[in-house]
This record gives sequence, C-alpha cells and structure tokens, in this order.
Amino acid sequence: MKYYPIFLDVKDRDCLVVGGGEVGTRKALGLSRSGARVRVISKTFSQKLEAGKGAHIRLECKPYDPSDLDTVFLVFAATDNGRLNRQIQADAKARNILCNIADDPGESDFILPSVVERGDLLCAVSTSGASPALAKRIRKDLEQMFGPEYGDFLVLMGNIRKKLLETGHDPSEHKKIFTALVEKNLPALIAARDEARIDKVLVELLGPGVDYKRLGPQEK
Repeated sequence: MKYYPIFLDVKDRDCLVVGGGEVGTRKALGLSRSGARVRVISKTFSQKLEAGKGAHIRLECKPYDPSDLDTVFLVFAATDNGRLNRQIQADAKARNILCNIADDPGESDFILPSVVERGDLLCAVSTSGASPALAKRIRKDLEQMFGPEYGDFLVLMGNIRKKLLETGHDPSEHKKIFTALVEKNLPALIAARDEARIDKVLVELLGPGVDYKRLGPQEK
C-alpha cells in the first residue's frame, strides 16, 4: 500500500468516534486538539474521555446506528467488535465518508502516522504499514532532534511575520529575513534561554525596537 501524505484541517468539522476505550480515547482527544467537534458513541467511556468531555467532545451512551454518520466528515471505528467496525466502514463507504478501522489499518481509508508535535511543528512518520516498529524508532529519534524550543521558535516566527505585514514591509524581502532567522540557529539560543543573543539577532535582521520578550511565547 502506497499512501498519499496529507494534513487535514478538521477545525469545526463534525467527526465521529465509535468506541470509548483506550484507542477511541486517543482518537477523540487528538481530533479535539485539532479543533474538531467530536462525538464519541459507546456504552462505556474511559476516565480520560469523561474528564475531557466539554465544548469539543460530546459523549453519547448508546449503540451505534448508521444515522450517526449523517453530516460526519470522518469516522473512527474503534470498538472491540470487529464485525461492528466493518459495518461502520461499510456504512461510511456508502456515504463517501473517510473511515479508519482501529483493528485493521490495511482496510482503512487512511492511517495515522507516528507524530512528533512541538507546537505548530508536526513531524509525521509512516512506513505505509510495513514496519510500525521502525516508525516508532524514527519518531523517538525526531523527539531527540526537535525539542520544545522549536515550538517556541515557530511562535516567534509567526509573530515576526505578523509584525512585518502590519508595518507594510515589502513581502518580497520576507523570504530573505526568514531564511536568515533559520540559519542563525535560534532554536538553540531559545533552548539555552539566551535572550541577549536572541535580541541581538532580531535587531540585526529587523532593526531596533524588537525583542524576544515581546515577540516570543507569552507566559500564561
């Protein structure tokens, strides 16, 4: 199987998870973190799901019914009943809805890769199902290579972009500035909390009046 790599925008989309166990919990929480409106159908729910229910996650204690797929963007069949999972897949296929079967990724419309998440940085790894163990190993290597400082760096880059646009800066010059910022290895300076050197780089490339304290991540 050769998969087509894609990142889906599920913000404000209606997504369904059938199954409230460990697997269904992971799927529901992942969708919720990406801004989806998630319905979880099951007769029982994990403690994590009970704790996570709210604006983005709705729990419905009832049996699955094909009508549950009405208006759904995608569905995860994550029950411990293989026959039910395949019934969900068949119902989804009839409606042209993307379906992932937790216990049979080879028959799913899509699979979820191993992911390293650092704020807005997402590194996805897939071996197309050939070796999940290798995908896990590569993910662990990436976790060592890219620490939380990369998430902070992307916050900084996003705020710099916004500032340049607000001041009417020539967009054609943006590429040069951002390339230079990347080449200055700012993530290492962020990890070292060396704000003095970070500010020196920012002033060098952007001019006076800019500093990491204002443009970087804000403490909550």
